[in-house]
Amino acid sequence: MAPQQRADSRARSRVGNLAERLVGTWRLRSRIDLTASGARCPEPTLGEDPIALVFFDRTGHFAAQFMKRDRTTAPVGAAGGTNNTRAIDGYDAYFGTYSADEKRGVVTTTLIGALAREHTGAVLTRAMHVKGDTLTITLDTTSADGQPVTRTLTWTRVG
Repeated sequence: MAPQQRADSRARSRVGNLAERLVGTWRLRSRIDLTASGARCPEPTLGEDPIALVFFDRTGHFAAQFMKRDRTTAPVGAAGGTNNTRAIDGYDAYFGTYSADEKRGVVTTTLIGALAREHTGAVLTRAMHVKGDTLTITLDTTSADGQPVTRTLTWTRVG
């Protein structure tokens, strides 16, 4: 990233409302699922450390792509958890529009397109927090065996 782009990115991450702070390109650092008792419950279709990018633009559009690091071990056609999209063969991708609710600290996305066709048109709401160049997304979903889990995705701004 060029020096001016880094300076603009750092400035944007410290000021403005949630929608303004989201703008940019984010690389996934971790994807952790925890049960109510606090036990880790790795999700098998993408795992805890997939390669992923998410993009938010200034006009309210976003796109996300996730890929399991070792796709040879990915379950083919596995079901997704509730309140979530579904990976196919270790890959998940979707895009659409977003709006931020500053008071609640949540972002609602409407999926215009998705790898898993049943998710096209889905409306998903996530708790999101930006601090510096770190984005944290939290959602309630279910594990592969149907157990309720809280998923926390931690991202680093890369653009």
